[in-house]
Amino acid sequence: MWPDCDKTVIDMVRDAKQTILIVDDVETDVDTLVETLGDDYEIAVALDGPTALQSLAPNPPDLILLDILMPGMDGHEVCRRLKADPATAAIPVIFLTALTEVREKVTGFALGAVDYITKPFDIQEVKARVTTHLALKAAMEQLARQNTLLAEAARLREDVERITHHDLKGPLGVILSLPQLIAAGGNLTGEQTGYLEDIEEAGYQMLNMVNLSLGLLKMEQGVYELSPRPVDIVRVIGKVVEELASLRRARGVSVELRQQGAPLEPGVAVDVVGEELLCHSMLSNLLKNAIEHSPAGGRVDIDIAPAKDGLRALRLRNLGETDPGFRERFFEKYATHGKPGGTGLGTYSARLMARTMGGEVLLDAATPGETNLVLCLPAPA
Repeated sequence: MWPDCDKTVIDMVRDAKQTILIVDDVETDVDTLVETLGDDYEIAVALDGPTALQSLAPNPPDLILLDILMPGMDGHEVCRRLKADPATAAIPVIFLTALTEVREKVTGFALGAVDYITKPFDIQEVKARVTTHLALKAAMEQLARQNTLLAEAARLREDVERITHHDLKGPLGVILSLPQLIAAGGNLTGEQTGYLEDIEEAGYQMLNMVNLSLGLLKMEQGVYELSPRPVDIVRVIGKVVEELASLRRARGVSVELRQQGAPLEPGVAVDVVGEELLCHSMLSNLLKNAIEHSPAGGRVDIDIAPAKDGLRALRLRNLGETDPGFRERFFEKYATHGKPGGTGLGTYSARLMARTMGGEVLLDAATPGETNLVLCLPAPA
């Protein structure tokens, strides 16, 4: 069965007067093909293989109709040489032949031919096959152009992000330096000192987000260069919990850190292997999501399990069941549910960062009325 061709593409092929090279030593067959195709396409003719190959260099045709049985260099050899040359390898070749054995057709397809037209010619068949393959060639060329444009757009996007990041870091540097300068001057109340610390902390959060946004693009492309080292995950969780204090107060939600089900003893350090910035951003997204989806006055438990098989698991549990219809899309990019104004990037980016560090994030919806996320991260050897 022949593929359907868009009429617009077919009309474009005909309007462009693409060139067809006919290679056949039988002049009556050449005359028939020229008469059949000459009104729609520019026609070039070669009566033998060597002449055909010599004529390709200045003006390669858009399609070649190639006879198999020719004296000296046959069609198979011509096709073999065409496909071996990068300059002509993409030109579609349709064999012309009186041979009907399957073995002959298989040989031709193995050499790179796209089709066969059998002799004696049927005029309508010749037109249909030629038009179809020229339309397919035009569509492939259009697709290649679109791919090139997409690649250029991706490079432009990355360049713009780099420039934006560079421009943002300048004013952020000023914001980060001012609290220290003001504090050095003294004569501050305790409340004022606290405000300066809040400003400095917010500035560092913004700087981390600027640094991380380009990193996410590289993670998606699989080119992020990870610099793994031991990270005290307890300390990171503590910082995230402090940063989410206003959200916790507004929701009336508490956060409790546990180890194997029991409250974590003060001063205990638990290491994973990764990057602190990635761990911080990942846990911030997951914990913020858990708090926002907890009922008012609820509690989020973070339970740290012992390392097993080179991985350490952290289970984040909150009351509030994930909608069954949303569970399969929970980690999809831009997927959001029940949160007006949500971007759908929090859980997506968290999983992306976990996988970049050699870990994983899983949704466990087995317990009714709860949402459990299992975060697995590499543990130190």
